[in-house]
Amino acid sequence: MTTSFSVDRIFGDRAFAEIGDPVLAVPDERRDLLAVAGRHEPGGTTPVGVYGTGDLACDALVRSPYPVHAMAFHPTLPLLVIGTGHYDGGYFFEGQLLLLHLGTSRAVPLIENELGRQVLELAWLDEQTLRLVVAPPDDWKDKSAHLEGHVAVVRKPDWTTVPERSLTGDDLIGPRVPAPRPDGSAVARRTVTELGADWEPRRNVRAVEALADGRILATLDEVRLECRLPSGERAWGVPDEEGGREIVVARDEGSAWVELRRRPGTRDAVTRPVVKLSLADGSQLDAVPPSFVSLVRCADGRPALAPAGRDSLRNRFHVRRGSRVYFQRAERQPGSRRNPRRREPWVMALELQGPPTARPAEPRYAAVQRMFPFSWEPGETHIAGPGIETAEGTLVHAGTVYHGQGLQPGGSFVVRRETTDGRPLWVFRTDRGATALDADPTTVYVGYDDGEVVALDLGDGTVRWRQHLTVGGVSVVPTALTVTATGRFLIGTDDGRILACSTV
Repeated sequence: MTTSFSVDRIFGDRAFAEIGDPVLAVPDERRDLLAVAGRHEPGGTTPVGVYGTGDLACDALVRSPYPVHAMAFHPTLPLLVIGTGHYDGGYFFEGQLLLLHLGTSRAVPLIENELGRQVLELAWLDEQTLRLVVAPPDDWKDKSAHLEGHVAVVRKPDWTTVPERSLTGDDLIGPRVPAPRPDGSAVARRTVTELGADWEPRRNVRAVEALADGRILATLDEVRLECRLPSGERAWGVPDEEGGREIVVARDEGSAWVELRRRPGTRDAVTRPVVKLSLADGSQLDAVPPSFVSLVRCADGRPALAPAGRDSLRNRFHVRRGSRVYFQRAERQPGSRRNPRRREPWVMALELQGPPTARPAEPRYAAVQRMFPFSWEPGETHIAGPGIETAEGTLVHAGTVYHGQGLQPGGSFVVRRETTDGRPLWVFRTDRGATALDADPTTVYVGYDDGEVVALDLGDGTVRWRQHLTVGGVSVVPTALTVTATGRFLIGTDDGRILACSTV
């Protein structure tokens, strides 16, 4: 079946949208180009965009797994070298030298070693010669490793044909020199502000909802909640140190409960409250004291709090529109003689008690029901992802198979399961992690971290269509997805935009 997918409107569009908060900007005045690197996302990537200084269109975009420290345009060829890397916190300085082909947006990693090297400085000496400063490979008994680097000079007759991972350790050997780590973020911010008057740093839409009068609500990193008018203009926004996550709108649409985002890496120390905000101006009306819970919208529209545990960012089993409150908990395996203390993740549930109230229903642990093991495959450990409960009472949720060496081929799944015993009705597997999921009466829509949106038949899990999400010809990553009507949905992106999408 052929389906036409379209992005009908874009909210939050602006100059340099792809970058978020810039930390480095390097101009190429000869070709009227500007390369801008954004701030590194913990556990995520660093965006690097190349823009025309006339129209500010993004001509190329690449995402690095490491922070970016240096960039340099080739003197004559349509190439940009990007130096990346970081200290791993225990021993190594790892990173990569990327060669970005501007005509195709193809980024070629040049350092052969699996860990690579942290690249601190870059400069073209002539058309064939590149000067690099790289951090030492490690800081073992080396007190100056964080302050110095090694100068390397690499010569290639034609840099457009340099193969992947062709620079060896011998190519990066050179004399030791002082290597300060300057902060270019102030200059980068000033540069993009002067060129793009409407620029603002926005990253990662975490949740998005549409109101009956056409207004749109969204939570983002460093934004507790914002409201946009049907015209697209932002009516108001509430800044926050970390930002908001889930949204549950009241029946009268006069207020909304918002789960506030925890800072990554603080799972054992920091909890944040769930707050009630006025949809007239974002002012706080109420709050639930901080605890290890996540906010969910139940099938009857009421807000509820699901137990989340201290590791909720990693094992977050968030099910929207449930007839009960679902969560994940490690349980002892019944009849395990070899290791009676061994635990495995189970799907748990709390029945909703009484009529809906204005405040979120809090967990009543005495009423917890043990449903079924989270993993339906013996020997596999599954990590939770987003989910929904269908009108028929089944669960559809995403997740990944835990593996000590990261996500493996076929290790990401979307599954539809019976709630009686956890039996899978169908399973869809792929190689990329799911970032967002929702469904209408016939179709499950799934966003992935490579920018793809996949539509699955709710009945049997077959692919109806799949589409890589782009804005202005440049790939964007979906980070939130909410169905507003059959065949219509809102997508929040990693660059802070909100896309109104439809299918025919």
